Amino acid sequence: MRYLHAMVRVTDLDRSVAFYCDALGLVEVARRDVPQGRFTLAFLSAPDDLDPAVIDDPHVSPAHAFKPALELTYNWDVEAYPTGRNFGHLAFEVDDIYAVCGQLLSAGVMISRPPRDGKMAFVRSPDHISIELLQRGAALTPTEPWISMPNAGEW
Repeated sequence: MRYLHAMVRVTDLDRSVAFYCDALGLVEVARRDVPQGRFTLAFLSAPDDLDPAVIDDPHVSPAHAFKPALELTYNWDVEAYPTGRNFGHLAFEVDDIYAVCGQLLSAGVMISRPPRDGKMAFVRSPDHISIELLQRGAALTPTEPWISMPNAGEW
């Protein structure tokens, strides 16, 4: 058995791709419209998980080429989804949690649980999916402004 991807339903595909790619730093590796099902799938991967040998190979299905992947599902017909809190969270390992949280703040993303310990932070996507950020390796030395920053919202 092998892990393939996590799927989350989104209400605005462009806004969600902007969050996950432009703010968080993932890369959109494939997109597929399914008119008969009235939905669009966008597959995203973390840059460290991309395999250059298969990125442009038309014979490799995106669902199997990029692991692990995040599958965003956008249903064309308007649907309301619960808060997303019942999903749990997605987790990403980062090289510098302070730099990533700083980039997210600059992009207008609220840091729900700041990385006060130099190891872990939480943010939420536009559809309220919790995203856990974990420092790769040992925790960074706790520093301001993170030490004093309070939790905000839900995480």
